[in-house]
Amino acid sequence: MTDFGQGGSSENRRKRLLFRAQRRGFKEVDLIFGAYADAHLAGLDEGGLDQFEALLIAPDQEVYAWLRGAEPVPAEHDNVVFAGLKSFCGRKNPRWNS
Repeated sequence: MTDFGQGGSSENRRKRLLFRAQRRGFKEVDLIFGAYADAHLAGLDEGGLDQFEALLIAPDQEVYAWLRGAEPVPAEHDNVVFAGLKSFCGRKNPRWNS
């Protein structure tokens, strides 16, 4: 869902998504999503923002299991944004481990 339909801007949507990414309620996922959003939200197009927003709606425990590879990623979330999140998790010395 875009902010344009609600009278908002793409920048407002990015700010809202960043806030939500940092405050999901599951610390590990908050750190991963928040760091990814901080680094990549500005570069996502509307489709990418839609994919990211869909992942924010998914249950924390499930997303965490997908990111760890403990569970298969459902087809509806197996996309470029999820691949970016998973790759982001695989970095050496990620910011959230400092």
